[in-house]
Amino acid sequence: MTPAPRPGRTLARMTGILTARPVPARSKAFDLLLAGSLCMVFGLLSIAQAGFEGILGFGMLVPLIWRRTHPALVFFGVSAVASVQWLFGAQLMPANVGLLVALYTISVYGEVRYSRIALGIGGLGVLMATSRYWTNSDWRQQVTMMVALGALVFGVWAFGERRRTRGLYVAQLEERADQLERDRDREAKLAVSNERTRIAREIHDVVAHGLSIMIVQADGGLYAADKSPEQAKKALATIGDTGRASLTEMRKMLGLLKQDEQPGLDPNQPRPQPGVSSLPELIDNVRDAGLTVDYEVTGEPRDLEALLGLTAYRIVQEGLTNTLKHAGPGARTSVLLDFGHEMLTVVVTDDGRGAGVAPSADPGHGLVGMRQRASISGGTVSAGPKAGGGYEVIAKLPYHLPTGGDQ
Repeated sequence: MTPAPRPGRTLARMTGILTARPVPARSKAFDLLLAGSLCMVFGLLSIAQAGFEGILGFGMLVPLIWRRTHPALVFFGVSAVASVQWLFGAQLMPANVGLLVALYTISVYGEVRYSRIALGIGGLGVLMATSRYWTNSDWRQQVTMMVALGALVFGVWAFGERRRTRGLYVAQLEERADQLERDRDREAKLAVSNERTRIAREIHDVVAHGLSIMIVQADGGLYAADKSPEQAKKALATIGDTGRASLTEMRKMLGLLKQDEQPGLDPNQPRPQPGVSSLPELIDNVRDAGLTVDYEVTGEPRDLEALLGLTAYRIVQEGLTNTLKHAGPGARTSVLLDFGHEMLTVVVTDDGRGAGVAPSADPGHGLVGMRQRASISGGTVSAGPKAGGGYEVIAKLPYHLPTGGDQ
C-alpha cells in the first residue's frame, strides 16, 4: 500500500508547481516598469536627500526587475545592500521601500523555507534600524517605532503569504481538474475498447454459428443432390435463410461500431440482445440443419438480467456450433437449462466423437470466449469429453454478482 503523503510534502509539491510556472512576458514587462518607476521616483529622491550615499538606493531598486524569476536572490541581494547602508551609518532613504517589495515578492513566489528566513531577516532589520536611527530618542519612541516597523514588515509578509495560499489553492484546483479530465478521457477510451471487444465477440458468435449451419447444409445438399432433389432444395433454402439472418444480425453489430460517430444517438439507449427466450428459435434452426437436439428446462423460470440472458444464449449457441463442427454425423445433442435457487445452470452435451472445443489464443473464441462471458457475470464454465464418448459443457451463472472479495 502506498503511504499517504504528509501535509508538509503536499505543500512543498504544490509550491513547486506554483514556482515552476514560466513567468509571462507581460509580468516581466510589469516588473521592468515597476523597477524603472521606483528608480525614477524613490531613487532620485534618495540622491536628493542623502547625496552620494543615495546611490545605494539604486542597489535596492534595480534588482526588482528580476523579482519574480529569482525572488530569493533578489531579496537577499537587496538585504545585503541595506546591511551595507546600516554598517556605514547611511541614513534611511525613500529607496528602502525596495526592501518591502522584495519581502512581499519572496513571500509570494519564493520557496516556503526562504520566505520564513526572509521574515526573520525582516525582524532583525527592524531591531537594527531601531538601534541605529532612534538611539537619541527616549524608550517610548523607540518601542513605538519598533512596533510600527515590525507591524509593517509582518503585514507585508502576511499579505504575500495570503497571495501564496490563494495561488496554491488555484493551482491545486487546476491540477485536480486536469486529473479529472485525464481520468474521464481514459474511462471513455476504456469504455469504447470494451464495447468494441463485446461487439467483436458478438460478430464472431453470429458468423461462426451461421457458417457452421451453412456448411452442414451444403454438405448435406451436395450428398442428396442426385438421390433426393427435394432434400437438396430444402438444404439450399436453409442456407439462404441462415445466411440472410446472419448477415442482418452482423450488420446490426457493425452498425453499433459507428453509433458513437453518428450525432443525435443516445449511447445509453438499450440495445436488444437475444436471451434465453430466443433459445427455442436457435434450437429450431439447428434442427433444420439436421442436428437432433433435445431441449429441457427445469426449475422455476425467472426473468434474467439482459447480460445474464445473453451469456446463457451465447454459451448454448457456441456449444451447438461446436457440436456441428466436431461431433460428426448422427450425433445427438441435449440442452438443459436448470433454474436453481441461486444460479442458472446451462448444460450442453452430445454423444458424438467428442473432439470438443479447442481453446483459442484469441479472446472471445471457443472455450476461451465461453469462460470470458461467464466470468463477466460471475460464473464459471467447465468443458471436456464425457466418459463413454461425447462432449459436455457446463456453465454455472449466478443470478447476482457475488459481493466481497477481489473482483
